[in-house]
Order: sequence, then C-alpha cells, then structure tokens
Amino acid sequence: MGFQIGDKVIHCTHGLGEIVQIDHKIIRDRPTDCYVVRIQDMLIWIPIDDPQQQSLRLPAQPEEFVGFVCYLTSPGEQLQEDRLLRKDQLLTQMRDGQLASICRVVRDLTQFKRIKKLNDQESSILERATNSLLTEWSLSLGVSENQAQLAMTKLLEREGVYPHVRQEYQKGNDC
Repeated sequence: MGFQIGDKVIHCTHGLGEIVQIDHKIIRDRPTDCYVVRIQDMLIWIPIDDPQQQSLRLPAQPEEFVGFVCYLTSPGEQLQEDRLLRKDQLLTQMRDGQLASICRVVRDLTQFKRIKKLNDQESSILERATNSLLTEWSLSLGVSENQAQLAMTKLLEREGVYPHVRQEYQKGNDC
C-alpha cells in the first residue's frame, strides 16, 4: 500500500502517527526508501519496498470502524489458563495491529478481569490496547477520546446501549 506524506497511519506497535517524510536509507548494505513516521515525540523509519511490511495501515473509515463495535459486545474468546501462554496469545494479537485484533484483546481482557485479577503484564497489554482503540475511535468517528471511552465502557458493560450504538453508528449493518 502506498502512503503519502501527511497521511495518518496506525503502526502495529506504536499506534497513531503521521507520514512526515520519505527518506533514503542504507539498510543491510542496500539502498532503501523508507516512510518516516512521527508518533508523538518519536520518529521511526519503515521500509517502503518490503513486501512483508504490514506494520502500517490506514485508520479505519467511519463505516468500517463501526463494524468492529460488534467485537466489544460479542462473547469473549477463551484465554489460555497458563499466564505465559496467555501473554503470548495476547501479544500475538497485538502484534497483528489490526483493529479487529485490538478490539478482541480489549474485550477478552476486560471479561477476564471480571473473574480474575490481571497481572502487571496483562494490565499493561490492556492499557496499550485500550489507548490504541480509543485513539482510532476518536479519529475515525470524529469524537473526543472521552466520548469514545464512555461509549466503549458502556459497550463492554453491556448496559443495554448496544441497540442505540448500532442504530447511531452502524446504520443497519449487522454484526
């Protein structure tokens, strides 16, 4: 996928950023064109020509984003009982960087937290996933992060707001 300078992008590890430049670097003794992405106070270089480059994606469009709301209200997937296997399971989903995976991590850890205390790593993963989701929610739907947080919390708590959200955001799309 070709990005342009000024494009907002989602990096699978670092979250929302912006392409600020296209730069020429020598990587492994080969000239390589790279996207220069500003993420908060940090610049990262992502090779353009790498066919395996899946670390960047465009933020979801509003109509695409609302389709992912269903993940937050659907039954969670079973997390591994062993904490190390559970950590690997969650980090694999986070590494994917896709919005569906981030929604699943938020949903599954939120549900898991209701029955068992999260360890420090799980809390950190949940915080990272939640921040990533809220940032994209805010950007995609043009709402404040506080509004996104409130809507997400209500969805995760299943306080009967899902039909309202579905009606307001999804405009008839089925989950």
